[in-house]
Amino acid sequence: MHILMATSEVVPFAKTGGLADVCGALPLELARLGHQVTLFMPAYRQSLRSGRDFMPTDFRLDIPIGANIVTGRLLESSLPGDTVKVYLIEQDGYFDRPGLYGEAGLDYKDNCERFVFFCRSVLESIRLLGLKPDVVHAHDWQTSLLPAYLKIEYSRVNGYADIASLLTIHNMGYQGHFWHWDMALTGLDWKYFNWRQMEFYGNLSFLKTAIVFADAVTTVSPTYAREILSAPLGCGLEGTLQHRVDDLSGIINGVDYDVWNPTVDRYLGPNCYSVHDFTDGKARCKADIQERSGLDKRPDVPLLAAIGRLADQKGFDLITRTIRHWAERVDAQWIILGTGEPKYHDLLTQLAREFPDKIAVRLEFSDELAHRIEAGADIFVMPSQYEPCGLNQLYSLQYGTVPVVRATGGLVDTVVDANEQTLADGTATGFKFEEYTSLALAEALERALAAYGDKTTWIRLVEAGMRQDWSWGNSAQQYAELYERTVARGPLGIE
Repeated sequence: MHILMATSEVVPFAKTGGLADVCGALPLELARLGHQVTLFMPAYRQSLRSGRDFMPTDFRLDIPIGANIVTGRLLESSLPGDTVKVYLIEQDGYFDRPGLYGEAGLDYKDNCERFVFFCRSVLESIRLLGLKPDVVHAHDWQTSLLPAYLKIEYSRVNGYADIASLLTIHNMGYQGHFWHWDMALTGLDWKYFNWRQMEFYGNLSFLKTAIVFADAVTTVSPTYAREILSAPLGCGLEGTLQHRVDDLSGIINGVDYDVWNPTVDRYLGPNCYSVHDFTDGKARCKADIQERSGLDKRPDVPLLAAIGRLADQKGFDLITRTIRHWAERVDAQWIILGTGEPKYHDLLTQLAREFPDKIAVRLEFSDELAHRIEAGADIFVMPSQYEPCGLNQLYSLQYGTVPVVRATGGLVDTVVDANEQTLADGTATGFKFEEYTSLALAEALERALAAYGDKTTWIRLVEAGMRQDWSWGNSAQQYAELYERTVARGPLGIE
């Protein structure tokens, strides 16, 4: 099968979040299964400075944007290993910028125009390159016009009529809403700007458009697929999703164990470890990260960690309240890594000043530190308001760092709560709590500390987590089967 995948970010070319990790790993796994995958993304400034090799092509793109024609060209590269071709859409006026979607916390005002150009360029490239994809796989709002263009403009064009489309929603919170007059930029008939198809409370909605027009819709965990069918996690599109419920499914993201694996982690060096010798290995990694972060080397004191975007969605309001309470009353250490909302920068900086022996804060993005913290911490804290899939809990399981998570989205699907039954049968891998309150988080953490104090119980928890397999192989197989079902059914008509 030939899969054409379109996305706004891909590791190692450009990244702002987990979308890039998924779109850098999934195509490689699909290729290993014997499928042909062709990947398209914008030629951002960040992409062109990524260190990957690029080759210009002879193909010029002349794309209608409203009443104008905008010109671009195709660059050719590949994912590491050279098994998956990557075509980058070059148009310096749109993509040669410091950010991918905006700067200084503000979206670029022409994002609608930029991604109309990208979507149209992807479909024109099929003709120019002589590609014959069976399915076009769109990711998030930035590529969400692709299913609509296939249905409306290309359904009777030779070479396009039988192409199926699939949308993956990585986060319902980002929908690509634009001023209604931007509808003219799409080139699509205004008759589609209605409450059933492209209009959302008076605005143009890219994500709603794809949910309506795609032949199949997925999101990144089975639980999140159920959660978005109702408010608040449907973010206003729960009715549209309910209409497509028979075509909606959830597939858990995978982990690249060539990168996130304590047995071969290049950042750990001589401190690498496996499930067979993690006690000594994690002890060395714990001492290392304590020293690097300025904490006292205390092997018997639990080290708790949180890594990620410092935002309400990630539960940092609960974390900051809990840390203060614990720093005053509990003998434990904390290390926080990430950037985000200024209020959390200020709060965490102040806490680290007040309790330098218990709290270490690094307000930065550091892949190396993320790996070292995952290896050295005892407990990973992830109390998200919502979490479509989550990756850090999967990294934590592999590194023997027991996760404490809120029961939402992919965290439900990947962490087995430790209770009397699951501890007895050896399936427990972490601790979950339901209510989004600091009290509920504190109670889950207290359960984790009680288990930490019981060496036998803790070793069983760590071993159970490290033996989990959340690699991309299983997820890629599920996508391949979904592609096959979708293609066999054939493109759906327009209602």
